[in-house]
Amino acid sequence: MEFSNSLLSLLLFSLCVSPLSALVSAHNHEDFLKCLSHRINDNTVVSKVIHTSKDSSFFSILDSSIQNPRFSVPETPKPVSIITPVQASDVQTVIRCARLHGIHVRTRSAGHGWEGQSYIAYNKPFVVIDLRNLRSISLDVENRTGWVQTGATTGELYFEIGKATKSLAFPASILHTVGVGGQFSGGGFGTLMRKYGLAADNVIDALVVDARGRILDRQAMGEDYFWAIRGGGGSSFGVVLSWKIKLVDVPSMVTVFKVQKTSEKEAVGIINKWQYVAAKVPNDLFISATLERSDKNLVHALFTGLYLGPVNDLLALMEETFPELNLDMEDCTEMSWVESALWFADFPKGESLGVLANRKRTSLSFKGKDDYVQEPIPEGAIKELWRRLEAPEARLAKVVLTPYGGKMSEIAEHETPFPHREGNLYEIRYLAFWREEEDKNKMETEKYLKWVESVYNLMTPYVSKSPRGAYVNFMDLDLGMYLGKEETKYEEGKSWGVKYFKNNFERLVRVKTSVDPTDFFCDEQSIPILKSVDDI
Repeated sequence: MEFSNSLLSLLLFSLCVSPLSALVSAHNHEDFLKCLSHRINDNTVVSKVIHTSKDSSFFSILDSSIQNPRFSVPETPKPVSIITPVQASDVQTVIRCARLHGIHVRTRSAGHGWEGQSYIAYNKPFVVIDLRNLRSISLDVENRTGWVQTGATTGELYFEIGKATKSLAFPASILHTVGVGGQFSGGGFGTLMRKYGLAADNVIDALVVDARGRILDRQAMGEDYFWAIRGGGGSSFGVVLSWKIKLVDVPSMVTVFKVQKTSEKEAVGIINKWQYVAAKVPNDLFISATLERSDKNLVHALFTGLYLGPVNDLLALMEETFPELNLDMEDCTEMSWVESALWFADFPKGESLGVLANRKRTSLSFKGKDDYVQEPIPEGAIKELWRRLEAPEARLAKVVLTPYGGKMSEIAEHETPFPHREGNLYEIRYLAFWREEEDKNKMETEKYLKWVESVYNLMTPYVSKSPRGAYVNFMDLDLGMYLGKEETKYEEGKSWGVKYFKNNFERLVRVKTSVDPTDFFCDEQSIPILKSVDDI
């Protein structure tokens, strides 16, 4: 069942004020806190770990990692407490006490979930496990591996890699403030995806706290469990504490480039050509395309790229494969891979690498949807996207086209839960942004939501079908959410689960049923459990 934005708003409101919200009483929460305090048994640690709404720091901790400010408005459900573990055993204690006293949990790495799912629950009182203190990074350059705790950001990881070596990298997000916990567990793509695949494709071990409060590594959890947390959305299966990653080779010098096209006719023609070449060029080349408005309030197309090699080789390759872009030496800059992470984050030239490790909260609210394109869309559809970006509510909007092909097509769709592999030319995102202060007026924000929905509807004939694919890290509650009926939960979950995971959904359900049979780790779109063999 899919929901319109208006129906979804009404449903979420009804869930927030329904009798379900009284299921966990204040008494349960008090018992939960006593359980935590007793088991941690160190007053100094307790004050650092447990934060209730009575604490002066509670709302600053909550708001600090809300990366979509439209969910920081007063009517958004708030946790009854926030737990900030300082060691792995604290997470075990939280899970065991929460199960004992019937407390619902959400786990937050850095809070970039599109629907705020790591710090919001609509149907019951809940606590947030905020992993900000579990962010250590340990690299073994000689063996090309590393351990990264879930509370770290991709920027912190890139910074540590950059300090240690110029010849190794890791394929993860362009956005440097994204937490590795959510990104790795859903897949995680960036500029190296065509060369090395997703972040999840390069995870070789993990430590997880399961629903029984046990810490398990890959050997202890087994291959099915390990498979599920690398692309299936880790929050359905436990709390991932840390990831062991495989570092990848990069040349000491790479080339980045940026080309802007302001003429609609020229830009539409080049985007059309991009559709035919971006997924087929050599794996060393990544070229994304973005439609957006400029500082002068005019729509333009922006082509941004990374080439794993020197500029002269890039120019020769582009002349051979994509001459329409008319890439010139002046559009290109040679730098190290870690410096390219700064460049893609729009930091000014000469900025210190240390800024990659800085955490910041965005001031723009947003709504997004995404699709997968398997056949080039007609030029008329590209022209219509251009027109939609001229609308007043699209002043800060973006349509982002991310190329697939390369390594993404070489990995079978069943190797991890992330199924969007061979056959996909590119992933496309429709994003509306607006100023945080506009969230005070629901009529104002509704126009942005409707813009995204209208563009999504426009693209229906041109994108993947049966199912219409979606990326789980770009969770979209418009696709549906659980209605609180246990007897229909499997079918409800399947309706959006096959869009995120295609044929991998059924295997994820079986793994979920095995490792979390009481459905302790659940949210509005989590993997359901089997109630009987008749469910599948």
